[in-house]
Amino acid sequence: MKTDNFIKENNARQFWQPMTHPAEAQKSPPKIIVGGSGVRIKDIDGAEAIDAVGGLWNVNLGYSNDAVKSAITRQLDSLPYYSTFRGTTNDAAIELAYELCEFFKPEGIVRVFYTSGGSDSVETSLRLARQYHKLRGEPGRTKYLSLKKGYHGTHTGGASVNGNNKFRTAYEPLLPGCFHTPAPYTYRNPFNETDPAKLSKLCIAALEDEIKFQDPSTIAAFIMEPILGAGGVIPPHESFMPAVREICDRYGILLISDEVITAFGRTGAWSGSRLWGVQPDMMSTAKAITNGYFPFGAVLINEKMAEVFEGDTSGMGAISHGYTYSGHPVGAAAAIECLKETVRIDVASNAAARGAELFAGLKALGEKHEAIGDVRGGHGLMAAVEGVSDRATKAPASGAAMAKVFDTAYEAGVMLRVSGNNIILSPPLVVTADDVAQILSAIDQGFSAL
Repeated sequence: MKTDNFIKENNARQFWQPMTHPAEAQKSPPKIIVGGSGVRIKDIDGAEAIDAVGGLWNVNLGYSNDAVKSAITRQLDSLPYYSTFRGTTNDAAIELAYELCEFFKPEGIVRVFYTSGGSDSVETSLRLARQYHKLRGEPGRTKYLSLKKGYHGTHTGGASVNGNNKFRTAYEPLLPGCFHTPAPYTYRNPFNETDPAKLSKLCIAALEDEIKFQDPSTIAAFIMEPILGAGGVIPPHESFMPAVREICDRYGILLISDEVITAFGRTGAWSGSRLWGVQPDMMSTAKAITNGYFPFGAVLINEKMAEVFEGDTSGMGAISHGYTYSGHPVGAAAAIECLKETVRIDVASNAAARGAELFAGLKALGEKHEAIGDVRGGHGLMAAVEGVSDRATKAPASGAAMAKVFDTAYEAGVMLRVSGNNIILSPPLVVTADDVAQILSAIDQGFSAL
C-alpha cells in the first residue's frame, strides 16, 4: 500500500471523479476517506465525521455491519463469480430472487432481473417497457415520460429521462422520444402554487395533457421517483403517485417506480411505492440492496408484465439484455444478508422516527437563518435545505456560500452533500437521536458562518 503522502500528492491527478470538473478537483482536492465505522467516517488526516450522506444514499446499515461482511467472505470462499447468462445460474441469485419477491409482495412483485447498479436498473426498465408493448402487439409505444427535476442515472436512456439539464446538456443529443412534465415542487414551479394538494392536481393535469398531445398509443412508460432525490428531495403530495398510477392504467402506459434511493426503508416505509399505496409495473433498485458493500442492482417486475413475457410463443420474449455481473453470487449473498439485517433492525421505523426529528430541527433552522429559503423532507431520512442569497426573490445561494457551509459543517464533525444550492441529507438509517442533533448543530454552524 502506498504511503499517505503518495496518496495526497496524487489526489485528483489521474482519477477523474463522477459529477466533478477535473480542473476544479485538481485546484481543490477532495477529502480522502480511509475509514468508516457505524455512521462515522474518517479521513486521511484522522478527522472523523458523521456521514450525513450515507455514502450516496446507500449505506443504510452503517459502515461496519459484520453480518453482511461475513456473507461476502463466505461467498468468496465458495464461488467468487460465475455467469448467469443462458444455461447457468447460482444458488445465491436464486435465493435472493425469492426473498425479494416475498419482501415486495405488497407492491405486486413476482419476478427479478439483476443488474450491476442503479443506472443499469433504470436502463433495463426502459428496455423491458418497450419490449413488453411489442409483445402485446403495440410496437408504436416507444416514448417515455418523466418529471422535471427527476434523476434516473447516467446511462443514455437514464440521462434522457433525467429532468435536470446539468446531467444532460454536455451529452446531447440523447435518446429521442423522451418528454418531461412539471414536478410537484412547491418552492419552485411554473404555476406559482405553494399548496401541495393543488399543485399535485396541476401537475397531474399537465401530465395528462402531455399524454394526449403525444398520443397515448405512442407512450411506453412513465418513470418517476416516489420522492425526488438528487433533484433536491422533493416529496409530492400523497395524492400524486396514486393519480399517476390511475392515468397510466387509463392510457395503457407502464409505471416504472425508480426506487434506487427509496427502497429498503429510506422513506420510513419499505419502499416509496408502498409509502404512497401504489403498485408499480416495475421497480428499479440498487444502492441499499447491498448497503453499498458490493455493486449490485435489480429490476422488480409485476405479474402483468411477467405473464406477457412468459406467455410469449414467438421467441420475441427472450430478454436479449444483461450484464456480465448480473446476479453476481457475491453481490447476491451480500443482498440476502442485507435484507435480513434490514428487517431485523427495522431500519424503516428508525428512519421514520429520526427523520421526523431531523425535519423538525431543519425547519427550526429555516426560521433562524435568512440564507435558508426552503426545507424539505418529512418522509424518513430524506431531507434537503435550499440555500438562497435573497429570500424574497429566491435567488440561489452562491457556490462559495454553499462551500462555506460544507467546510464549516465538516469542521464540526459532519459530512454533508452540496448539490448546487441544496444541502441533501441521507444519513444511514441506523443513526441515533444524538447523531441527528449533531447533524443539526453542524448545519447551524455552517449557516451561521455566512
